[in-house]
Amino acid sequence: MSIRVEFYRHLAAKPLLIVRGALRSVGGVSVIELVLALAVNGLVWGLIIALIALGLSIIFGLLDIINVAHGDFFMLGTVAALTLTVASGSYWIALLLVPIIGFAVGIVLERLVIRPTIRQASLTIVTTFGLSMMLQEGVRAIYGAQPRRMEAPIEGTLPLFGIDYDVYRLFAAAFAALCLIAFFAFLTRTKLGTWIRAVRHDPETATALGVPVARICAITFGLGTAMAFLGGVIAAPITTVEFRTGVDILPFCFMAVIIGGLGNLQGTVAAAVLLAVLEGLVTSVTDPTIARIISLAFMSVVLLVRPNGLFSGATR
Repeated sequence: MSIRVEFYRHLAAKPLLIVRGALRSVGGVSVIELVLALAVNGLVWGLIIALIALGLSIIFGLLDIINVAHGDFFMLGTVAALTLTVASGSYWIALLLVPIIGFAVGIVLERLVIRPTIRQASLTIVTTFGLSMMLQEGVRAIYGAQPRRMEAPIEGTLPLFGIDYDVYRLFAAAFAALCLIAFFAFLTRTKLGTWIRAVRHDPETATALGVPVARICAITFGLGTAMAFLGGVIAAPITTVEFRTGVDILPFCFMAVIIGGLGNLQGTVAAAVLLAVLEGLVTSVTDPTIARIISLAFMSVVLLVRPNGLFSGATR
């Protein structure tokens, strides 16, 4: 099952019906209330996706590589969340440890896989594609192909626009938003963040000024990987945990990066939220495949009208 379908599954009890081209409400919930609830659901999912897409964007912006395995880092985050939660008995321990594990994994992979192929675009794509296949098959061999679910650490629902909305989803959105704010504060208010921005914009000058570029590249790849893992641990109680999870996430992240503007971090976040809300609303009235086609069409229009991205004028 698509991760997007799974995420919107709990709203299926009160769907929008299309009858002769008109929307009708179901179960006493007005159309406006249901559309607003679906928009909020898209916002929640968009904030989680923004974390993952932001990790992809900083890796592309600094290392100039297309990381085909990035979606599988998200998948590893969900698997690690389930494993640590079962082992420790506490989701909160998993929430703390999974991003740290992701950072360590990223550092190791940058040294062993990425650095030998740096600045060789075609070779990097092939290498990360192979890494993606290895990660997927490795998880399937260890955990099996059957999707698994984990319980949300925060139970209960809140009435929201006539829909009983899971409290954990609201927590996930708030926590993801805080993580995004913290990341941008790190980039702008710390010495390491300043070095990362310097290397992104002008690596030659940064090298001349004594910035350890190789170390910054490794740290940046580690941060990007950690953000994908973090998105995984946040999303794990919401969706299913399986080896194919990253396959659906990766195209969404690439669309967010492209629509937001290549290397534009703020634009990537805005585009991720915009796409999630769009796909959520479209999925409620039609097939998820149609929703993805509409997203791709939207991306194509953006590229025709604004080749540098919808938010290319934003501050980088």
